[in-house]
Amino acid sequence: MHVLVLFAHPRRRSFTGELADAFCQGLQGAGHSVEFADLYAEGFDPLLDDGQFGLETAMDPLGPRPADVQAEQARLERAEGLVFIYPFWWSDVPALLKGWFDRVWSYGYAYAYEADLSRSTRLKVRKALALCPAGHTDDKLDALGLREAHRRVMVEDRLLGVGIPEARLELLGGLSGNPAEVRQQLLLCAKALGEGF
Repeated sequence: MHVLVLFAHPRRRSFTGELADAFCQGLQGAGHSVEFADLYAEGFDPLLDDGQFGLETAMDPLGPRPADVQAEQARLERAEGLVFIYPFWWSDVPALLKGWFDRVWSYGYAYAYEADLSRSTRLKVRKALALCPAGHTDDKLDALGLREAHRRVMVEDRLLGVGIPEARLELLGGLSGNPAEVRQQLLLCAKALGEGF
């Protein structure tokens, strides 16, 4: 399977970056091909400007999208699998990744309203995963309802909600204080997730 990995962290050399490396090693070890996209390093513009907002509200699936959005959609056209790797900040994705969804999940490409379901979308990804480390422990993520809240937004709305048949969230907690044993355990988990993707 060809897998597009979207990495959203301002530091490539971070623990999130180490998780991405471990996950990609697992993918490649299992025979998958990988396209790695570092959204911060590439300078992706997350701001939905007035022109693109006009295209979205006009609900014209054939309207011309900005070149950078077309480039992201072209990457998606090549992918059968899609993986998002990002830190869990303030109970959500980093702002850059939220802006990626705002701009790239455009009308007619990733979604259409119920009154307009005759227009099929072009998103062909078959399987998706959101992989994100968090400072809170797993127990605290669950006690506060943060894991379930993020799963509903990221998986139910942003992934399954646009027609991706299979999607899941792996929210990896326990990094507050940077404990070495937790880091090692999560790196092994990320590699295993890559192998089993």
